[in-house]
Amino acid sequence: MDINQLRCFVAVGKELHFGRAAQSMEMMPASLSRFIRLLEEDLGVRLLNRSTRNVSLTAEGALFFDEAGKLIDQFDALALRFKGGLKDERRTLRIGAIDSAARGLVPALLNLFVPRHPLSDIHIIEDKTLNLIPKLKSGWLDMIIIRAPQRMDASLALRFITRESCVLAVPLTHPLAEKAQVTVADFQHEAMIIPDRRTRPHSHDLTISLFKQAGLTPHIAQYAEEKQTILSLVSAGLGLAVVPASYRTMNSDSVRYIALTLPEQIKGLPLSIAWQKGNEDPLLREMLRLLHDHRQELIDRL
Repeated sequence: MDINQLRCFVAVGKELHFGRAAQSMEMMPASLSRFIRLLEEDLGVRLLNRSTRNVSLTAEGALFFDEAGKLIDQFDALALRFKGGLKDERRTLRIGAIDSAARGLVPALLNLFVPRHPLSDIHIIEDKTLNLIPKLKSGWLDMIIIRAPQRMDASLALRFITRESCVLAVPLTHPLAEKAQVTVADFQHEAMIIPDRRTRPHSHDLTISLFKQAGLTPHIAQYAEEKQTILSLVSAGLGLAVVPASYRTMNSDSVRYIALTLPEQIKGLPLSIAWQKGNEDPLLREMLRLLHDHRQELIDRL
């Protein structure tokens, strides 16, 4: 069954005459009759009563006529909508972001984007870099904000944004909680909650490097994968954690976040945006333009 067979059947159903229906379809009557016969064979049901003088709809044909007409209208509307490149229609931009970007950069970027494109639909997916890259490559996402791996797929474009600053998360009752700023020397003997390297390699390596640069070895109390788990372990007094500064509003009733001084060799957690090369979607291009033109303003909000 295809759309042309439906059109032929609906034409006959309206005219109840093969000659007039064929004329309206600009077809030969024999060709029109063949289309309808193929449709009936495909469905396994007779749609028309035929005689030498009359054509009428069977009971099944009458039901099918109504539904076929609706389907043709939907098909034509869909074709018309996309032939114009979705002009003046709602468009969707699908954005993937790691947790810290979803809390900090993405809301700030959308504050710039949405007033300029009020008819756009924005879908946000929060996930780890490890999971976001395959979704971008497959086309499920239009752009992702990630911590870029050392090797990036050649089909993807990548633009560095900034390096996120970090803070030290401690329980509210911890002696360090009263400090405004700390260095690694202040917590060198403390138990640490470390992100799992497989899923959060940059955060893991930053904590390890922080101790290594100071000639120290961290006392690792626990490895954890999810941000909420890390902060819950800190809240429970099981250790301290170095986390992105964007976490500062999370678990604020039980966790204190202290500004962390990093050595010059450690510059924070890298944040980049990636998209498929050759993607000329207007909404994507506008998002990239806003990110470029307002980069410093957006960074200052992190």
